Amino acid sequence: MRDCDRSGSGFFEEAGVLLGYFEGLPDGRQAGKVRYPLTEILLLCLLAVLSGAETFTDIANFGHRKLSFLRRFRPFAEGTPSHDHLGDILATLDAEAFQRCFVAWVASLTGVAAEVVAIDGKTVRGSKGAKAAIHMVSAFAARQRLVLGQVKVGEKANEIVAIPHLLKMLEIEEAIVTIDAIGCQRGIARQIIDQKADYVLALKGNQTTLHDEVRLFVTEQKARHFADTTISRLQTVDGDHGRIETRVATVIHDVEWLQERHQWPALKSVIIIDAMREIGTRAERETRLYISSLELPADRLGPIVRSHWAFENSLHWVMDMVFRDDECRVRTENAPANFTTIKHIANNLLRLPNTKDSLRSRRKIAAWDDNFLASLISV
Repeated sequence: MRDCDRSGSGFFEEAGVLLGYFEGLPDGRQAGKVRYPLTEILLLCLLAVLSGAETFTDIANFGHRKLSFLRRFRPFAEGTPSHDHLGDILATLDAEAFQRCFVAWVASLTGVAAEVVAIDGKTVRGSKGAKAAIHMVSAFAARQRLVLGQVKVGEKANEIVAIPHLLKMLEIEEAIVTIDAIGCQRGIARQIIDQKADYVLALKGNQTTLHDEVRLFVTEQKARHFADTTISRLQTVDGDHGRIETRVATVIHDVEWLQERHQWPALKSVIIIDAMREIGTRAERETRLYISSLELPADRLGPIVRSHWAFENSLHWVMDMVFRDDECRVRTENAPANFTTIKHIANNLLRLPNTKDSLRSRRKIAAWDDNFLASLISV
């Protein structure tokens, strides 16, 4: 049986579909000594995190006090484990197999391919102990605001290795993959194209020659008002909390000269984002460069570039401020990565109800209202 094979046998109806995606997870414990089935452990952790739990002690306390509620979904014949036992189980659980099951579940949840898939990394600062803090690279569906998958890496530099592994896990056909400058690598661009998707990659100094040539060309063309090339443009102005931000997206469509020099996979356009932020009398200006395999005008590419930053507001900020990710002290073996996956499952489930409540409020309601909490996992 594959790690992510579904099997609904023996499940209570309310949680059967969700838990079915995790039924095939390998369990390294000796079969005769297992008091708490793995699906019960995962369900306990997920329901507790949905209700506000932030530590294994919180989860153990939730299980002790909500045992009758938990038995709506699974037998829990031996009750629920202590916080130490929970930590031991998640520390030895195969993190990669868990992530593959997560990806399969999310794919069934979205129903259709994501339009824009943003990929970025985040360090869980609280996981730093004797060893370095863990770093997770995640894929995020910008429009649906759902986590699609994640992989753990040892340190920031290893994102170059982790991103291809994450892409291989995902179904990205016809999607647009956006990645910050660390992912601006020929091999990554080629893999995206081979998986029948398109890319928008931030271009910075890590691609020294390409970056320098594009920056010089852009500077020259700006001075000549782009008289020597074909462009399209989009200007947007946003104001919030006393700040006015003006963005001008300029797309250069003539890139044959650049392709001849660098042979970048399927390169079709260069994108320039000129941003100016005005706060009172102070103004900050910034120019960002991107390369893309897309032949689209600025009114299409500008919003795609901007959607990448949904990561900051819709995932990284949420993980830190709603799930207190940076304060998490889970550090043992695979436990930090697996606990992050559980939080990502909870994040996705909390986004499903069509209400105006914030995610923070939804967690509180889940803690107060058993029926609401049950509804979150009946997917």
